[in-house]
Amino acid sequence: MSDRSRMPTREEILHGPVVMTIFRLSWPVMVSSLLNMVYNMTDTFWVGHLPKAENAAAVAGLQIAGPVVWFLVAFAFGFGSAGLALVSQFRGAHNEADAEKAAGQTMSLAILLGFAVAVIGVVLSPILLPILTPDRAISANAISYTRIIFIGMPAIFVSATYAEIMNAYGDTVTPMVINAVTVGLNVLLDPFMIFGWGPFARMGVAGAALATILCQVLAAVISLWVLMTGRRRLRVVWGDLRPEIAWVRRILRIGLPAAVGGSGTSFGFIVLTGIIGRVPNATVALSAYGIGDRMFSITSLINDGAGVGIATMVGQALGAGMKERATAVVRQGTTAIVGLMAIASVLLRLITPLVFRAFIPSHPEIIAEGVLFMSIFLWANPFFGLMMGVQSAFMGSGHNVPNMILDLVRLWGLRVPLAWFFAMALNLGSRGVWIGMTVSNVVAGLLSLILVFTVDWRKNVIGHVSVPETLLLGEEAISSVSAVEVDDRP
Repeated sequence: MSDRSRMPTREEILHGPVVMTIFRLSWPVMVSSLLNMVYNMTDTFWVGHLPKAENAAAVAGLQIAGPVVWFLVAFAFGFGSAGLALVSQFRGAHNEADAEKAAGQTMSLAILLGFAVAVIGVVLSPILLPILTPDRAISANAISYTRIIFIGMPAIFVSATYAEIMNAYGDTVTPMVINAVTVGLNVLLDPFMIFGWGPFARMGVAGAALATILCQVLAAVISLWVLMTGRRRLRVVWGDLRPEIAWVRRILRIGLPAAVGGSGTSFGFIVLTGIIGRVPNATVALSAYGIGDRMFSITSLINDGAGVGIATMVGQALGAGMKERATAVVRQGTTAIVGLMAIASVLLRLITPLVFRAFIPSHPEIIAEGVLFMSIFLWANPFFGLMMGVQSAFMGSGHNVPNMILDLVRLWGLRVPLAWFFAMALNLGSRGVWIGMTVSNVVAGLLSLILVFTVDWRKNVIGHVSVPETLLLGEEAISSVSAVEVDDRP
């Protein structure tokens, strides 16, 4: 691993050039997002190369499984946003002890929630998945995949929470390195376990799920070892992991709106998938949506990376009492995201036919549907980037109610009813779903712009903290004390 010089210091995060510092924080996250995209695309790619009699239902099954998994995961993952806000703001206030305590408490809560989601998911997935599509082959593939994924959920929670904690602290490189190791292993394991190469049995979609979980267990073990040995500056000891009521209450209070917004969004995607599963060409539409959704993971490189950079810088700036710095970060960072998303949309449209032919070459009707989907939905990409930039500001400040509103309005106020109306009421079929999805992102982007100007998000959530001005302005400044504004207390 590299030394600290590859990561921005606290002083650089607080005083360095905004866009360049966002980039320094975000490029490792972008690489991690690329690796996660490889995770998802590898599963879809190899499953799409099963025999023609199986591959369409298998690819559609993976797409059906995704929203159900994320519905149960998102509620628990929402509390990770509280860890990001607390760790980044304590780091900005130069309060290392409480940053480590916040990290430990967030991790222990994540482990508990991971086991809870595992049990609930294993029980509910056979009930929920057949509701989404009448096609038994698709639902059978989805059930086979989700059961194994849910069994490994505690490991997924540990590795994801570790990445969130370290990103908030300003170390985005270490999670990237861990992700690179495990994704590389997953790429190697996938075809062996899906097709039964070598000593492995032929498992189909179940093999894709098992390869993913084995790699996530490895990632969780490495993450906990690095965190508890303090090898990357932030160190959590056993005492920090013991749940404490005051800390748990604070994490729940900050994270609950994000959890509600995330799970509400995820359930909206389940309903949306159910709508797609009932259009006249359901198998074709679901397969095209599944591959297209993997392609949109390319844009998540921008959203995830820049979003973490913005949230980390906003959190540390507010922890240090630097409101104007936080405002500059949001303004410049969001502008950069929108511009990059526009460029990415053009590039994605150019490569769409090539990508679909590579993923599922034996089904020209799925390729044509995929081109239609991407041609319509890509227009909304810059607006989605606008929303993601604004949501990163709210996440870094620890004020997640506006994010909850945006998430719920985008899915339940706009996407689900519009997709149903255009597809079913106007008989536009899958085209209607793609139009409804596009309109929802455009309107949500505009709504986010209204919220960032009308909601007072520039308050920290760590309470009253005194920060020596030498830490804010540099070592040559005269030592004095700066009172950071109080928002709430444990």
